[in-house]
Amino acid sequence: MTSPTSFAPDAPWRIDRTRLAALAERPARDWTIDIVDETGSTNADLMEQLRALPRERAQFDPPPPAVRVAYLQTAGRGRRGRAWLAEPGNALLMSVGVVLRRPVEGLSGLSLAIGVAVLDALARLPLSPSARPALKWPNDVLLDDGKLAGILIETAWNMPHATAVVIGIGTNLHGEDLLAAQVDDANRQVASATSGALPAALARAWSDANLTDALAALLDLLNAALPRFEADGFRPFRQRWTDAHTWAGHEVALLDQGLEVARGIAAGVDDRGQLMIDTPEGPRAIVTGELSLRLAKERP
Repeated sequence: MTSPTSFAPDAPWRIDRTRLAALAERPARDWTIDIVDETGSTNADLMEQLRALPRERAQFDPPPPAVRVAYLQTAGRGRRGRAWLAEPGNALLMSVGVVLRRPVEGLSGLSLAIGVAVLDALARLPLSPSARPALKWPNDVLLDDGKLAGILIETAWNMPHATAVVIGIGTNLHGEDLLAAQVDDANRQVASATSGALPAALARAWSDANLTDALAALLDLLNAALPRFEADGFRPFRQRWTDAHTWAGHEVALLDQGLEVARGIAAGVDDRGQLMIDTPEGPRAIVTGELSLRLAKERP
């Protein structure tokens, strides 16, 4: 991977702070936004910040959201601890630390709500009319059936009236072929078996894809989505998510550590973000847990 010492201070892919402030006016003004060349994990950085907050006060008077962006993560990770690979300038690697005035049990569906926010941010960008962004339960954003973005949510602490969470979002912008080549055979097998999608990058639908505009769009939509979720939970996001679900109406299989544990027809999600599938035994609600979802293959 590229060494941070080779990051030119005027590299064209660097985030333009002036343009960011113009495009994402309120978040750029009201949120704390740190942009660094390299870190281990932006999620880990913000987890440490949130854990240092005075919790009794923060649950009633939360600080503004904090954003951490890195051009290179040396310990970036996705769901179930999988490595997130990205070269500097090729991906938007960001995390948002926020105290939501909801108890931890009230955060059901948050990753799906964030997926809707990412999808709506993409709609603000000048993508090709033929581009097909979609969502995959529970935390992937797809582009033309390839994995464009992943979402990882971690809880720093919870109190009776609030929960501190870090929302990590990794979005591929360029280097799709390079990224695919970096995925070793074992990870490729995991990807095809559990996620059903190999990498996709925004550049396939937006030749001028850049970190500044992508970050601005995400900040604006998160600025709208977070207070909406805080007030009403997942319910107001449900229909938008269901409409964008890539496998709606298809037979899907649920895997636990690679083994199929259930299959049925994907029938949307409920108000808690649980996947609803129609099985031969009747409707079934699936909580996120450590299960993975893929299109079902015919049984031998």
